[in-house]
Amino acid sequence: MNIVIAPDSFKECLSAQEVATAIARGWSKVAPNDELVEIPLADGGEGTTIALTTAAKGKLHQVSVTGPLGEPVHAHFGLINHGSTAIVEVAEASGLHHVPAEAREALKASSRGTGELILAALKHQPKALILGLGGSATTDGGAGILQALGARLLDHKGHDIPSGGIGLASMTHACLEPAIQRFLGVQIVVACDVTNPLLGPQGAAAIFGPQKGASIQEVAQLDDNLSHFARILETQGMDIASFPGSGAAGGIGGMAKGVLGARLQPGVNLVMEALQLEQYIRTADLVITAEGAIDAQSASGKTPAGVAALARSCGIPVIGLCGKLSGELSPLHDTGLTAAFSITPAPMALSEAYTNAEANLEQASEQLARLIHSISRQ
Repeated sequence: MNIVIAPDSFKECLSAQEVATAIARGWSKVAPNDELVEIPLADGGEGTTIALTTAAKGKLHQVSVTGPLGEPVHAHFGLINHGSTAIVEVAEASGLHHVPAEAREALKASSRGTGELILAALKHQPKALILGLGGSATTDGGAGILQALGARLLDHKGHDIPSGGIGLASMTHACLEPAIQRFLGVQIVVACDVTNPLLGPQGAAAIFGPQKGASIQEVAQLDDNLSHFARILETQGMDIASFPGSGAAGGIGGMAKGVLGARLQPGVNLVMEALQLEQYIRTADLVITAEGAIDAQSASGKTPAGVAALARSCGIPVIGLCGKLSGELSPLHDTGLTAAFSITPAPMALSEAYTNAEANLEQASEQLARLIHSISRQ
């Protein structure tokens, strides 16, 4: 059999390559003669820079930038197409994985480091910039990025507002032209991993705020602050809230399109095209995809949905593996996912699930191979 293994990372746990290798290792225990093709993916979030830069045989650059809560972190950007295209990923500079679970402060987390990473990439004078969203620790509407790029976000006294989503409440005026000018002659494409709006019950704060450390009260505060931010920018003729994906990465999606003029594109589609996934799927007997969680949100731009849709167009079945399986999966099945299975064999603490994720992936893949080969022999 010809098996294509095309997973995303298990965030804060395993890289996409580690996930693919574990699945292949488990399958090979049962069917060592099967042809296994490992194609690690990303959807705009963690791993996008490496996936795209590697696929295009580009060059990675490392710089030190400001982390989500102000600490220095090492982050990478990529240059491809002979330096004409830069790849910057929010998760590299402002990712949730930079902040331990017990130290997360959704109100204070800033995207400034991503802005600094963009500045470092722009020094190479690219003609295009791909901005990967997803996996962020921030809910500041991209305010930190704008500040790093030279914009002035001011309170009623003419002072710069504080960092993070909490600072948006005190903003009364924005001078955005310095940030906008930096992109003259540069086309911005945003690789977006969700379709959530900026505001409301499906918005950036409500859906993603809790995983970033926000309490119920803080979720409401962040949503109000983002709404305030959007209203001020609207007075300058800029819409950051009315379109799908505006809530991606804590509102960076809305800012990138509404302020910087970026074009939003499903991140997984961009990565799959760059890696030429379709040509491998067309000759496959089965596709296996994976992500840390497969749930109702997965159909909104996540890797399993992208892989499933591509495989369905080729008439190939797709199995999804994940650490956590929950919610209504009908939209995913409608997209093309044949079935999904959790790799977690029993109830366990999250820390234990992380520790055992690689072994559990391997075991689940082995059992899946046993089932598929048993059926194929009948």
